[in-house]
Amino acid sequence: MIEHAKISEITEILSLTKACAAFMISKGIYQWNEHYPSKEAFEKDIERNELYVLKLENKIVGTIVISTYMDDEYTEVDWLSPNKNNIYIHRLAVHPSFQKQGYAVQLMEYAEAFAKANKFTSVRLDTFSQNARNQKFYEQRGYKRLGNIYFPKQSKYPFYCYELLLK
Repeated sequence: MIEHAKISEITEILSLTKACAAFMISKGIYQWNEHYPSKEAFEKDIERNELYVLKLENKIVGTIVISTYMDDEYTEVDWLSPNKNNIYIHRLAVHPSFQKQGYAVQLMEYAEAFAKANKFTSVRLDTFSQNARNQKFYEQRGYKRLGNIYFPKQSKYPFYCYELLLK
């Protein structure tokens, strides 16, 4: 079941994202670290009512942020659509013990259905340039790679921006 996250679930969400960070690092992917994702970011997501969790038997196994807020880093990207009616996906994570079981697909289907139901023009996101698995995941869903942005606290490598136009 996918539902809005509660402030009382932040500790469990952080535990999940730390497990994901450790798993990625074990694969040589330095996408997340001690700076990101942060407790403060998740608190702000909950304040905006934009953080969702995927639960199995009352345990959080996945999380996603579905936001209308465009980060400053995105302003220089040459997007496929105007910057006025878009959804932004952030902090998609599935606990390593539950990966490769379709839960990331469920979270993305939920986000895309939300965007369509609310008449948004597109779904936008970024993923780490060194994470080929994520790039393939989004490209198979029809997302187009458009440009690079940088998050110096996370990595010296770029993050690739993607957009999916909705019909």
